[in-house]
Amino acid sequence: MVILSTWQLLPSPSSSSSSSSSFQSSEETYSNLSNQKLLTKRQILILSTSTLAAASFTRYPFPNSAVALQQQQQQQQDYTDPDEVRVVQIFQETSPSVVFIKDIEVAQNSKGSDTELNGDENLKIEGTGSGFVWDKLGHIVTNYHVVAKFAIDKSGLHRCKAILVNTKGISFSRDATLVGFDPAYDLAVLKVDIEGDNEIKPASLGTSRELRVGQSCFAIGSPFGYENTLTTGVVSGLGREIPSPNGQAIRGAIQTDAAINAGNSGGPLIDSYGHVIGVNTATFTRKGTGVSSGVNFAIPIDTVLRTVPYLIVYGTPYNDRF
Repeated sequence: MVILSTWQLLPSPSSSSSSSSSFQSSEETYSNLSNQKLLTKRQILILSTSTLAAASFTRYPFPNSAVALQQQQQQQQDYTDPDEVRVVQIFQETSPSVVFIKDIEVAQNSKGSDTELNGDENLKIEGTGSGFVWDKLGHIVTNYHVVAKFAIDKSGLHRCKAILVNTKGISFSRDATLVGFDPAYDLAVLKVDIEGDNEIKPASLGTSRELRVGQSCFAIGSPFGYENTLTTGVVSGLGREIPSPNGQAIRGAIQTDAAINAGNSGGPLIDSYGHVIGVNTATFTRKGTGVSSGVNFAIPIDTVLRTVPYLIVYGTPYNDRF
């Protein structure tokens, strides 16, 4: 502890004064000296107490001070969950590759119009779904059942609209054409024209061969029309069998508890590295509710990798597929 003291100089007696007056001055001087010493001791005591108080406040700041708030904020940052940060990073890296798909029916009196996909009142949205960018040429992978009406349409009244995000993060929409589809695996390939600055980001493809039950997985899509929705879960089962649109069985499906609802179909199922491991396809719903039961399925990416290149290269008009 630092003790502060006060030093004070005493006045010298006048040399021209008499002896009596000198004695009197000495007594006065002595009295003044005593009083000053007493005052000095009090000053030392007061200053010492003040210094102790100041040292105490420096060591123990008020709880609501700026320093305490800064320390609290730093502690909150230190407690950030690394798993949570990783999930955010996965979504930011993979969501630009996810596509929102609309199956649109045009009223009969609007057939052949160039404005049917621009908010015309004669439009009717038959269904919505999801997909993901396959390559930079504009190919998009989705489920066959998402575009089934578009695929079998003979009237020319159905259109397919794809909403994408370019590498600059800007959303844009394009009319999509159907390259090919395979109902046996519930897969279809669309294509949009990419020009100008609208460069797109293909999804990063993984493998489903080495998946293990319990692995984390993430589904991104547009359930009920809400674009870029993320749901999380785990791989709940492997080698499942689910029905295809043509009544056959799709074997080897991935089961997950990551929520998949209407509009998620065709979107990617992603692993912890941001790689696509499946195409979200089906869910069991509680009878009469339409709500997902948590038992959801995806077509494994290994099946997709065998099927999609064939559809792109040898794709034929949909009326020749049956």
